[in-house]
Amino acid sequence: MQEGSTGAPTRHPIDWQNPDFYDMEKLDVEMRRIFDICHGCRRCFNLCDSFPRLFDLIDDSPTEELDEVKSADFGPVVDACTLCDMCYMTKCPYVPPHEFNLDFPHLMLRYRAAVAKTEGFPFVPGQLAQTDRNGKMAAPVAGLANWGSAKGNSLTRPALEAVAGIDRRAELPKFHGATFTMRAKAQDKAGTTVAREAPAKGRKAVLFATCFVNYNNPGVGEAARLVLAHNGVETEVAYPGCCGMPFLEQGNLAKVAEQAEKVSADMVAWIDKGYDVIALTASCGLMFKFEWPLVLPDNANVKRLAEATFDIDEYVVDIAKKEGLADGLRTVEGGVTAHLACHARAQNMGPKSAEMMKLIPDTKVDVVERCSGHGGTFGVMKETFDVAMKVGKTAARNVAKTNNKYVTSDCPLAAKHLVQEINEMGEQEAPAPQHPIEIMARAWGLI
Repeated sequence: MQEGSTGAPTRHPIDWQNPDFYDMEKLDVEMRRIFDICHGCRRCFNLCDSFPRLFDLIDDSPTEELDEVKSADFGPVVDACTLCDMCYMTKCPYVPPHEFNLDFPHLMLRYRAAVAKTEGFPFVPGQLAQTDRNGKMAAPVAGLANWGSAKGNSLTRPALEAVAGIDRRAELPKFHGATFTMRAKAQDKAGTTVAREAPAKGRKAVLFATCFVNYNNPGVGEAARLVLAHNGVETEVAYPGCCGMPFLEQGNLAKVAEQAEKVSADMVAWIDKGYDVIALTASCGLMFKFEWPLVLPDNANVKRLAEATFDIDEYVVDIAKKEGLADGLRTVEGGVTAHLACHARAQNMGPKSAEMMKLIPDTKVDVVERCSGHGGTFGVMKETFDVAMKVGKTAARNVAKTNNKYVTSDCPLAAKHLVQEINEMGEQEAPAPQHPIEIMARAWGLI
């Protein structure tokens, strides 16, 4: 055994196919073991609401120790976890290889999976997790869907809150009638020009569209293709289905495994043809590189995909280091604040979005690391919206202090959430939310 922090954190495969994984008595023993370690350390008190809830439970008990806390009271601690992984990646000194073997986020995941085994998965989050179905249904009626989901719609949003539990105050993503995959086909038909003399000529990459970029923010995908083509990279677009992150949040590991098997089988065909794989959002990159290999550790396709996948910012930085970027980068006036999304930080690759944008000459780039608090459905459900706003307030204030024109995040939902936080503070105009690759496209004059 080694003491923690003497090496990179390591993670064990998720033993979700073992019946003991769902045994509530055995789970309770493990929760009490880990919670007692957390109680004695308390280093994570300010990361999210899970830890204050746990410590309050213990401090309010007769003995101020865990032995007097009822297991039935653990639920709110689990509910407050967004699976951001920041306790595991940045704070906890007891993660493997330490002998305490503490993995708080995956313990929360196990609890949700075990509870769902007997009680079923929550209905509304389960429906929201059907991102491909929802996107396909909304795209043909995008205008109507966006009207109905608009925050200021006093007719539909109270009804949506009453029926589905989606907080009327939450900004919801917009849909587009022309998805990214549709726009990519149009780009190809028009003949997207790849700069044949650019430094990275000869590279080939397939962009995994992601559900969010495909249905909600296709401009990110278009910007990525333009940037890569400008640098000599031939690109294709693929989207065999969602990465399953919304199901992971609920502990639905069987559904995650189903998506991993399906999507990886499709994506390795591109790898066989010599293509690098690029994820356009941080959550999908995290799933490909880290979560899928822990869910299906023996799946050869999953292993190959994990090794071939790049985050889009990581890929551009790789080009910059190995071949050099195309000429013509121009200053982005007004400055940029790079929010480092939790799921990007959890990939253990460094602050690639900030590193990439700092390649733009004479451009002010500030960095904010704190969690936005959004956490997928966590940031929109009535039960958790206030907690999401509370967790994200520090990050939002730090973004506001930079007084920059743009705020970027590799998690588009995080950027949207931070902008909403700043708008509700009412102290200044919020910056425009962007994906980092959109800033690069702007710097090259491509958009």
